[in-house]
Amino acid sequence: MIWPHFSMESTAGQQLILHSGRVFTATDEEPWVDAVAIDGDRIAATGATEDLIDRFPGSTLISLDGRTVVPGFIDAHNHFLATGESLASVDVRYEVARSIDDVVRLLHEAAANTPAGTWITAFGLDDAKYDRKITRADLDLASESHPIRVLHISGHHVLVNSAGLAERGVTEESSDPPGGSLGRDASGRLDGWALDAAMSLIVPTVVDIGSHGPNFHTELALDDAVDLVERAGRAFLAAGLTTVCDAQVTSRELTAYREARRLDRLPVRTVCMPLSHQLHAFADIGMAGPFGDDRLRIGAMKFYADGSLIGGTAMFSEPYGESGEFEGSMYHSPEDLTALIGDAHANGWQVGVHVQGDRAIGYVLDAVEAAVAASPREHRHRLEHAGYPTPEQLGRIAALGAYLVVQPSYLYDSGDQFLVRLGNRAHRLQPLKDALDAGIPVVLSSDSDVCSYRPLDTIRAAMTRRTRDGASIGGDQALTIEQALRAHTIVAARALWMNDAIGSLEPGKLADIAVIDGDITTGTAESTSALNVSMTMVGGEIAHQA
Repeated sequence: MIWPHFSMESTAGQQLILHSGRVFTATDEEPWVDAVAIDGDRIAATGATEDLIDRFPGSTLISLDGRTVVPGFIDAHNHFLATGESLASVDVRYEVARSIDDVVRLLHEAAANTPAGTWITAFGLDDAKYDRKITRADLDLASESHPIRVLHISGHHVLVNSAGLAERGVTEESSDPPGGSLGRDASGRLDGWALDAAMSLIVPTVVDIGSHGPNFHTELALDDAVDLVERAGRAFLAAGLTTVCDAQVTSRELTAYREARRLDRLPVRTVCMPLSHQLHAFADIGMAGPFGDDRLRIGAMKFYADGSLIGGTAMFSEPYGESGEFEGSMYHSPEDLTALIGDAHANGWQVGVHVQGDRAIGYVLDAVEAAVAASPREHRHRLEHAGYPTPEQLGRIAALGAYLVVQPSYLYDSGDQFLVRLGNRAHRLQPLKDALDAGIPVVLSSDSDVCSYRPLDTIRAAMTRRTRDGASIGGDQALTIEQALRAHTIVAARALWMNDAIGSLEPGKLADIAVIDGDITTGTAESTSALNVSMTMVGGEIAHQA
């Protein structure tokens, strides 16, 4: 059967019944049904096909022909505008640049089409996959007349060439800022790397965030920002995403999202997590999230504890790396982190804390426990990434009622390096099954532009627990298809305080759905990942159709 094509105008405001497929409602009572009825922008009912046709006569019938309907996927940890920027940058991800020579070639080609003196930006450098460390000397081979910045795949680090160092006034005498460091070679000379908070010394930015996180908030004209928001949003819709939470928002991003919404160019529901350097400014006006509506809203406040697991700056109790060379770093002292989180909680914020290593997780749990003890309330605080929680820490997380917002695609993209750098500890990264068994709400997300924004890729990684080279990495922690779907829909909605409106197919909720081009309950995780999204609806309107 040929999948029918509908225009947005042909379905807006109508009664529809999608039938003859597999419909995942994400409810506990009846998770799988045959059909779903939509009335205007809302879910009207789910159930058996004939029953819905009898209940809603005159509805437009759309046969799914065996396809799968799920609630619109929710990406609770994404970098929306940054994803748009990465789509417009030189792509040096490992799939494209499998060697340092490839990186140099791609940058040289970009330089040939760029006026001298103009910055060249690339994204996705995964240096751990190369046979030696890439430095500014390599980038100098691409061009000495263009400043070049290459953002690390983690988003936490940046590599620049000599022209880039000169452009930014960084010299051999420059000192490390709090929460970051400048890379140096064996002789003590700058090697072009800027790690974590030191990114702000290299990347021309428009917002001063201090030591509150990696600063990738670059200079960007508002018109260009709106273009990039729309570009990323259309890509998200094609992947079945209907709601995205930007996990690091400053005035730059919020201005872009507001303007995109004003111009009707914000394709997906958007939640913003303000970065913690704005905590006192929000307190001064008496504002805390959640605030806004179902299209654009402010959610939790974002904090950073340690650095990047991929980039070698996560804080473990026992250093990691082939020779134990990665000791990790913190953006704040434990005392300062406790004070910041305490203030945020007291002011009514939900907090989301970037944290990876077990030592840093301990500091974060100390801070959150102290904050909640001082002012008990339902909080839904979030641990972002939570790469290596110990069994004891899982118990503390469960007792707090906190959420784990994880990105299993890390295990696919970088799992082979984790197995080398962490040894047996790598099998305890993102212990998803143990977390669920402990009663912890687990949320699947992408961390795009670090990993693929496609929910089906994220679900594959959670179900297979296999690396790019096919090695098992904590296979006993794999999720089932239902567990993975819930973690990317209804549980994600709860983490955003939006479960009253989205996340499941229940009467009265917004009609956000994704139609997957096949039955995802019968194939393997790999075959499911290869499926396309036939149609995405936002509020009952077709926003994407393949």
